[in-house]
Amino acid sequence: MAKQKIEVKGTEILVFSKEKEDYISLTDIARYKDSERSDYILQNWMRNRSTLEFIGLWEQLHNPDFNSIEFDGFKNESGSNSFSMTPKR
Repeated sequence: MAKQKIEVKGTEILVFSKEKEDYISLTDIARYKDSERSDYILQNWMRNRSTLEFIGLWEQLHNPDFNSIEFDGFKNESGSNSFSMTPKR
């Protein structure tokens, strides 16, 4: 997996390349918004229903071990005030 950094608006963003596919670090992008609380930026972004639907679609296409039944539970909860999602969940 090749790693390189690009600079965007004065912030270094890590880019991974694997099998002709590029992946960009969302954590690095969140650090641009708030360098001390990037985890909260990601958590708030991930609780958005549209974001969760996009992640689910990407996982269905690219992850043969994707657990769609478990994901449906997360998706059904998304958008409610009590719902939270983290990168580790």
